Formats: sequence, structure tokens, C-alpha cells
Amino acid sequence: MDERGMQIFAPFKSETMANISNILRCRIIDDFVRNSLSEAADSLVISIGAGFDTRPYRLNGGNWVELDEPQIINYKNEKLPIAECKNILTRVAIDFSSETITEKLMSFKRDKPIIIVIEGVFMYLEPETIEVTLRQIQSLCPRHVLLCDLITRKFFEKFATRVHAKLVSAGGRFTERPEHPEALFANNGYVVTSHIPMFRRAAELGVLWQRARIPTFIAKLFLGVLMKDMNGYAVYRFGYG
Repeated sequence: MDERGMQIFAPFKSETMANISNILRCRIIDDFVRNSLSEAADSLVISIGAGFDTRPYRLNGGNWVELDEPQIINYKNEKLPIAECKNILTRVAIDFSSETITEKLMSFKRDKPIIIVIEGVFMYLEPETIEVTLRQIQSLCPRHVLLCDLITRKFFEKFATRVHAKLVSAGGRFTERPEHPEALFANNGYVVTSHIPMFRRAAELGVLWQRARIPTFIAKLFLGVLMKDMNGYAVYRFGYG
């Protein structure tokens, strides 16, 4: 991050568990995509709301498309040129308030399976907006895998209110979280093929000890007592078509 980015991040440096969740979210999605590319190295991977994601530079294989607001795309082109990427990479600018995913990605429409990554986005969107997004993706990709993170109301209320207050101060805001966020996707034709809670994966990898000095046996105790609530923030892999 540049100096401005570090200033924005400064209030969040003390949010150890939230920062661990961000690390694990990235790792889990990395593993999903890496495994898919090991089976089909020429797969099309589309990141919607890509932000400062660097997967095309870190992972082997794939034909990558990054879709985001013009200011993000311009900044990435300046700081991380496409020419330096070892994989095929296309960046597409979109004004989400006035343009559609369908029109911006029409040239990538195809019938063979596609990997769609929407990371750190859905908790900011209203259900109606999520459904519109899903329908647009489905019109472009009759068969695809969707990788995303979802958060339940109970998890938010028990574990995320403090970091959310800081997000609000920085200009962001979560929408009201449903208790079963995956249900909206099921109602739109998706099937859950994998579901990995952040806290459980952090315990498995030993990250809680490395970053928060929480011993593994204590983490397992937390999981045993608060399993349902702590599993409320997770990465989902959905299949469609």
C-alpha cells in the first residue's frame, strides 16, 4: 500500500481477528483457484470487484479478467502493469452505478465452465443487488463456479460490530446480514459444493497461534463451544449449471 493506504489501514491494525479473516479469505480462495487451474490451466477466471487482488501474478495458469471501477483499474495499471503478469490478463473498467456486468463482459461470454471470484463484496450489497448481479453472471456464463465470502447476522452481531464501526468511519457500511446468506444463492439456482469457515481454517493452519497467540487446543475449544456462531463467516464455492 502507498502512504494514503497505510493511513486508511491504521485504525484497523489492532483488529487482529478481522485481519486474520482477510488473510484466510485470500488463502482459501487461492487454494480453490489453484486446484482448478491444476486441472485446467487455460480456465477463464473473472474477478468482479477485483480491488487490489494480485492472483494473476501469484498463481500459475489461467486466463484472467479483472472488473472494477475506473479509478481502481487506472491505479493498478500504474502500480502493477499488465506486461509484468506471467499469465494472460485483461482489465475492464466499469461504473457499477450506471453500467452492467453483462455489457462490459459480453466478449467473454462462453458455454464452457468459468471461475467467478467475488471477494469481500457481498456484505456491502442489498439482496436485490446481489440477485441482479447473479442474473447478469448467469446470462454470460451458463456454467460456472462462484467463489465468494458470506457472513451471517449472528457472526456480525457477536464478532464484527467494532470493526464495522471503523469501516463506517472510513466510508463503508455492511448491509443488514441475513441469518442464512447462502439461501439467496440457492434460490437463484446455485448449489453449495464447499463451505470453509475462516476461523476453522485458521486453526487448521496454525495462523491463530502465529498471529494472535491462541493455542490450537484453545481454538478447538472455541470451535466446540461456539461452532455455529464462529462458522458464520466463511468462503463458499457454489456451482451453477
